[in-house]
Amino acid sequence: MTTSFDVKIFHNPACGTSRNTLALIRNTGIEPTVIEYLVTPPTRDELIQLIHDAGLTVREAIRKNVDPYRDLGLEREEWTDEQLINFMLEHPILINRPFVVTDLGTRLSRPSEIVLDILPLPQKGAFTKEDGEQVIDENGQRIN
Repeated sequence: MTTSFDVKIFHNPACGTSRNTLALIRNTGIEPTVIEYLVTPPTRDELIQLIHDAGLTVREAIRKNVDPYRDLGLEREEWTDEQLINFMLEHPILINRPFVVTDLGTRLSRPSEIVLDILPLPQKGAFTKEDGEQVIDENGQRIN
């Protein structure tokens, strides 16, 4: 009997945190659905659902260190959630990443090891992030 787990990652391959998160998912033996959100952005409803299910505010889901954030003056508190969502849909680079969705929940996986809280299978072995930080030991256990 084969058991399958539905895991989806909104991924940016140019982002180290996103690459580490994807690698942690794959370290369980799961091959997730990978959505390169800059190529295929979420719909309005999907984006709102991701933010809600992750327990974030719209502002917490916005990347602040990108040009559109500064150019549009998004640091000003006057923008409504609806307006911020519109900006995120118009400029997907404003969507923080990676969002991961599993049957166990939705997380903005920053740092990448947050994904461990919602993975349905254990890690199969050691894992070291791209920056050299080991987060999973040789027994598949999380290092605190």
